[in-house]
Amino acid sequence: MTDPIRILIVDDHAVVRKGLAMVLRLEPDLDVVGEAENGRVGLEAALSLHPDIALVDLVMPEMDGQTMALALRKSDPKMKIMMLTGTEVDDRVFDLLSVGIEGYVFKNIEPAELVRAIHAVVNGEAYLHPAVMKKVLGKIQPQSAPFVLLTPREMEILDWMATPNTYKQIAVQLGVSEETVRSHAKNILEKMKQPNRAQAVLSAMKMKLLKLNG
Repeated sequence: MTDPIRILIVDDHAVVRKGLAMVLRLEPDLDVVGEAENGRVGLEAALSLHPDIALVDLVMPEMDGQTMALALRKSDPKMKIMMLTGTEVDDRVFDLLSVGIEGYVFKNIEPAELVRAIHAVVNGEAYLHPAVMKKVLGKIQPQSAPFVLLTPREMEILDWMATPNTYKQIAVQLGVSEETVRSHAKNILEKMKQPNRAQAVLSAMKMKLLKLNG
């Protein structure tokens, strides 16, 4: 049996924080190891508890979620971070994605979907709400970049990587094994010289490699 995923929740609204903790504790493979009411306390807790993933509210007093996330990324690059927001996506998303923040969701996300998102991020994927992707598409400027030669199948997988679907869900859609999708994704990251899925998608957008029809 694998160890449960250790989670830190950082949100200044006690009702939201406690509600998330209650929902996540219902899952046998998830373990909420700590809670914090602002970014300053959250950063200290993250560096002390070393959770597998930190769920971080974007707007908080004393130290906001962006500042905490950027500091945590420098202090502990291996820790996964998922941003939570109850507001519209703003330009801060670009700074967060550029440093490899793996997840960005709205607080009204369905509990089951949040659980799937946590698993995806911890497993080395990314989970970006469709509204986040729309924001990125509307703002990002294409730029010249080194030519990247991807196979037709890799191009297809890359297009799916720009959606909220997990690798398992992509595999079902394509009628292949999850391991096959992961193998193609690994090749894509290596060819594009990107450390993770989110940054590969951003790079692909800049190079206009993505179709993103829907």
